[in-house]
Amino acid sequence: MDSADSTSRRGSTPPEDRTPMTSEGIRARPAGDADEARPASTVPATAAETSPDSPWPLHLLSEKLKAHIDRAPAAWVEGQVIELNRRASMCFITLRDVDTEVSLSLSVYGSVMDRVSSPLDRGSRVVARLKPDFWVKTGRLSMQTIDIRPVGIGELLARIERLRQSLAAEGLFASARKKRLPLLPHRIGLITGRDSDAMKDVLRNSALRWPAVEFDVREVAVQGVNSVAQVTGALAALDADPHVDVIIIARGGGALEDLLPFSDESLVRAVARAATPVVSAIGHEADRPLLDEVADLRASTPTDAAKRVVPDVSEELGRIGQARAALERSIRVLVHREGESLANLRSRPSLARPEGMIDVRQADVERLRSRALRSMTVAVERDADAVHHLRERVRSLSPQNTLDRGYAVVQRADGHVVRTPEDVERGDAVRIRIAGGLLGAVIDDPPAPQEAS
Repeated sequence: MDSADSTSRRGSTPPEDRTPMTSEGIRARPAGDADEARPASTVPATAAETSPDSPWPLHLLSEKLKAHIDRAPAAWVEGQVIELNRRASMCFITLRDVDTEVSLSLSVYGSVMDRVSSPLDRGSRVVARLKPDFWVKTGRLSMQTIDIRPVGIGELLARIERLRQSLAAEGLFASARKKRLPLLPHRIGLITGRDSDAMKDVLRNSALRWPAVEFDVREVAVQGVNSVAQVTGALAALDADPHVDVIIIARGGGALEDLLPFSDESLVRAVARAATPVVSAIGHEADRPLLDEVADLRASTPTDAAKRVVPDVSEELGRIGQARAALERSIRVLVHREGESLANLRSRPSLARPEGMIDVRQADVERLRSRALRSMTVAVERDADAVHHLRERVRSLSPQNTLDRGYAVVQRADGHVVRTPEDVERGDAVRIRIAGGLLGAVIDDPPAPQEAS
């Protein structure tokens, strides 16, 4: 809207716009017979049918735009007042979006401004019900404000609380999803304001605690309409860097309105998605933006963030010294105890004179060998006597022994032993075996068989 148009609107309303207002404060469409300026048969019905040879009259396009815009419903919007100028019965306000660099000029009647509960000023956060209005004569689009209301601290806190409950129900604040910070980060990503005290506090205290620590600092806007986009972009860049072990988002406190970007839902969800641990160091102990809830660790101040993320080199060296002393003490106790155990073992008889065990075993072997030899000798002698007795018995029962006692064995020529007189006949040749050898004989008169007794 240029200055000439603003001047004309701040004065009196143009004649063609002195039309009745609707119940919502919107000007009714002016009546007129402008469409009769050209015969209907020569005017294209739609914009697509126009051509260089058959154009629309300008007033027709303006009226169709106005008719189309008048059909648009009124909408509630939220923004921040950056310009406010009241002239007579009209007030002109420039409203800017709270998250992006988008602004809009509003026209507010004095009667609407008079209904505002508290005076508006630059920087005020408001919600307004807007209805677009097109001025046919000048071709200007204006945003008529039907209602406007300031957004107080209580309303902002209520919105943050509702968002807090919604995100908590999704589990974004759960302790189970929070990541552990590294014991000794090699590189720390720092997102903070440009040349801010918070950045100086973090860098100074970190260097005092661990001089070798490295930082990747991203200076961004930490308040205003660009803060959410810049902080989110810096977070994504640091999270994608594999050399960054932990990310600190730091700001040195401020009013509730200044800390609102750190309760923005898009920023909170970006922190929840980050794979790198995130530390929130926003404001002071009393400040509790939603970023504190979703971060893996909340620090009360930027200085506290440096203490929580970076270990103290002197403390760590002291712990190492204590650990080494405890380890040395434990080793000495262990060596002393084991030395005593070895001394006790060496004082035992088995280790003081180890050959004694061999002597005992050698005596056992000799004793067992003697017993075995005696047992074997007795067994052999006993069995030898048994063999001698058996031999004598066999000899006493042998045919030769019988022959030695004077007996003889008579055999026929075919070798059969003669047992009865019937076994031989007169004239048979026989052999007589006696103890001294064999005798030949011929049967002259066989003996008569003996009578049975």
